[in-house]
Amino acid sequence: MSGSAPTTAPASGWGRVMRRKPVSRLNAESGADSGGSELRRSLGVFRLTMIGVGSTVGTGIFIVLNEAVPKAGPAVVVSFVLAAITAALTALCYAELASTIPVSGASYTYAYATMGELIAFIVGACLLLEYGVAASAVAVGWGEYLNALLGDVTGWQLPAEFSAPPGEGGILNVPAAVLVTACCLLLVRGAKESATINAITVCIKLAVLLLFVAVAFTAFNAENAQPFAPFGAAGVGAAASMVFFSYIGMDTVSTAGEEVRNPRRTLPLALFWCVVIVTSIYLLVAIAGIGAQPWQRFEGQQAGLAAILGDLTGSGWPAIVLAAGGVVSIFGVTLTTIYGQTRILFSMGRDGMVPKVFHTVHPRRRTPVHNTLIVSLFVGLLAAVVPLNTLANLTSMGTLVAFTVVSAGVVILRRTRPDLDRGFRAPGGPVVPALSIAACVYLISQLPWSTYLMFAIWLALALTLYFTYSVKHSTLATGEPRA
Repeated sequence: MSGSAPTTAPASGWGRVMRRKPVSRLNAESGADSGGSELRRSLGVFRLTMIGVGSTVGTGIFIVLNEAVPKAGPAVVVSFVLAAITAALTALCYAELASTIPVSGASYTYAYATMGELIAFIVGACLLLEYGVAASAVAVGWGEYLNALLGDVTGWQLPAEFSAPPGEGGILNVPAAVLVTACCLLLVRGAKESATINAITVCIKLAVLLLFVAVAFTAFNAENAQPFAPFGAAGVGAAASMVFFSYIGMDTVSTAGEEVRNPRRTLPLALFWCVVIVTSIYLLVAIAGIGAQPWQRFEGQQAGLAAILGDLTGSGWPAIVLAAGGVVSIFGVTLTTIYGQTRILFSMGRDGMVPKVFHTVHPRRRTPVHNTLIVSLFVGLLAAVVPLNTLANLTSMGTLVAFTVVSAGVVILRRTRPDLDRGFRAPGGPVVPALSIAACVYLISQLPWSTYLMFAIWLALALTLYFTYSVKHSTLATGEPRA
């Protein structure tokens, strides 16, 4: 392609860390132009949409609703709307870049092509935080729904010390570690097998959530939504920032760029359907839940949706079905978020940003086995020992920073490479990316100061790795692509 940026930059100084990777080289390495790939291309629109929905629906509704309602009251519905608008604007930007650069790596890869190596590495660090912490946050809540199911079916539950989140009555979250192990074993088998299992779990969770909506609306009481916004705009903003981590499914869709058939068409379609399905489900469940019980009861409520159905129906079958749905749903979310993180590291390993072990593919299964094992160990440890609300806010921070970079990347790539083949163009010229950036920055500003501190520590560690390892081993520095 004409006008491509050079593959190397000055050997020292600012140019060294701001060297960009040409889109033509990215597409060539991934096989996007030839239809080949180091990974197996086996995913169509349905399976890819289900990956996005699977990594999204479950986090915000099954778990974080009980953390967000005490911050905003019934106005948490507005918080979900704000998060949805931000997600929809960003999805348009993702669709354009994903159809232009259909490779693994998502916003890390897009930043490498538009803003340079250092920014790309920082975005990669944000994505690792986003996916690793999100998977841990979801896995933390699995023990709650497992206990709810065990209690309803057998009358016995796991001891709180070994099933509740640390800081909330637990010492070591054993179910979370078991869940991560199961997901790891499935991912090692292959992307197609994992996507099929995920599609099944998505259909189950959507059916269960629609059951919840149907039952909860029979007990809807408008008085439960009073006062609507007890903590004002500040509460709405704080809750919106927290629940935004429920929308990471968009990024997960784009991480699968090298395992998708006809990626320039499939990726935008999957992103569109993911946002539509997720937003509809979130709003229905949030409204039904708020109407079914006073908002003050959400705080500290374990396995929230199952508890609501239990109160409405006694310990009948609807509560058991909801608890079982939560167990299945959270498995699917954990599976797809771990999948997303391994594919980010796969791309970073190919670029020399992290050790080669993350880019090694099993010769028969064509999956990054060692990568998956390392990621699962990290996720399992976090899930076992870190409190849930800390994980949720950190995930939102990583997600929002990555989304901001993607939106900026659309504008930059249009100016620097107007000649590129784009399967989809975000409407409105620079307006949609600008609105997306503004919405992301607003939500970032609503996060607590402790999240900024932990995020700064994470970035400091990431930059240490970059300047001691990555800048020297980058394939743009050596001039040789990784085999």
